[in-house]
Amino acid sequence: MITPQTLKGFRDFLPKDALKRQYVIDKIKGVFERYGFDPLETPALEYAETLLGKYGDEADKLLYLFEDNGGRKVGLRYDQTVPLARVIAQYQHDLPFPFKRYQIQPVWRAENTQKGRFREFLQCDIDTVGASSPVTDAEIIACTLAVFGELGFKDTTVLLNDRTLFDNFNLSKNEIIIIDKLEKVGRGEVIRQLTVTGRDKADDILTKLGETKPTEKLLEIFSTLESYGFTQGKDVQFSPFLARGLDYYTSSIFEVKVPAYTSGSLAGGGRYDKLIGSFIGSDIPAVGIAFGFDRIMEALNELSLLPESTTTTQILVTVFDPTFTKSSEAITARLRSAGVNAETYLEPVKLDRQLKYADRKGILYVIIQGPEEIAKGAVKLKDMKAQTQEELTIDQIIEKLTRVE
Repeated sequence: MITPQTLKGFRDFLPKDALKRQYVIDKIKGVFERYGFDPLETPALEYAETLLGKYGDEADKLLYLFEDNGGRKVGLRYDQTVPLARVIAQYQHDLPFPFKRYQIQPVWRAENTQKGRFREFLQCDIDTVGASSPVTDAEIIACTLAVFGELGFKDTTVLLNDRTLFDNFNLSKNEIIIIDKLEKVGRGEVIRQLTVTGRDKADDILTKLGETKPTEKLLEIFSTLESYGFTQGKDVQFSPFLARGLDYYTSSIFEVKVPAYTSGSLAGGGRYDKLIGSFIGSDIPAVGIAFGFDRIMEALNELSLLPESTTTTQILVTVFDPTFTKSSEAITARLRSAGVNAETYLEPVKLDRQLKYADRKGILYVIIQGPEEIAKGAVKLKDMKAQTQEELTIDQIIEKLTRVE
């Protein structure tokens, strides 16, 4: 007999959790579309050469790579930015520019699992391709702040930096990654790791980095965000030590922090003006952000910002006895036609068992119609939460369940 189990780092989502995830996805999509981003979907598999060398040596080790049945070297999608770059290169003559897209799909990384880290997880991205103006960066940040506001987060802050600031210190990629750990491991450990790399006067470098001022590009981003109603120092903060680990960022970089959630950033991104050029031979400016969906779900749960629901069914139409089956099905069909999520109990069992089914599934309302109700042209509507019932017509029930509060 096969033991039923999921692979390490992979998860099932039963309806109670899947409904919460869908609620959040719908909220996020609504904001994305309000800002003019259109959906894009790409395959789970890409050619290995498309993925390799885009993320840095350490990230390349986390790619799921294998040969398919045709002997082709392929890999599972690691993020949604590189596939987007491939799409731009492949369909550049069919797309409007600037091209604004959002993408909500799973990605895969072969890393050690731990709290909040999985091998398959959902990413939500927005990107704008073909515009180099800092206004574009500001719009990405504004949309991001709007998403977190829509989800109910308070005091959301976007940390913002410009990776060109590191050019003034002649730092290697590895040293930049070490500096990016400052908040997590502390100043002393960062100095120790920089010293190991052979970097002289590591303490002085950190001091001078901390004293740097925002670049002209960052100042324009701040100015644009202020015109959108966001405040520098509160909604958006300059963070000279922010580096982010991926190699393809070229200038502005940003991360989202929520003070009430202490397990890390909830989104991150930046400008990558050279990545698409690796596919087509000429640079195309691009900027975007990826939302850490699982961390967002964890934060929403911790802060009690998610609705409790275990089913999409609004109402169960019971079957009084087998002779009433067609009558019950007719009621269900009428409810569905009116936009009510309804189901009929599917087996000829006693009413008590049907009510237990509704209670276990979390259905809030139940319709009961026996001979007396049919004679009156009405039904009994039972409120499973309040444990009350009233006699109503189907039209009255439809009005009650479709009424916009």
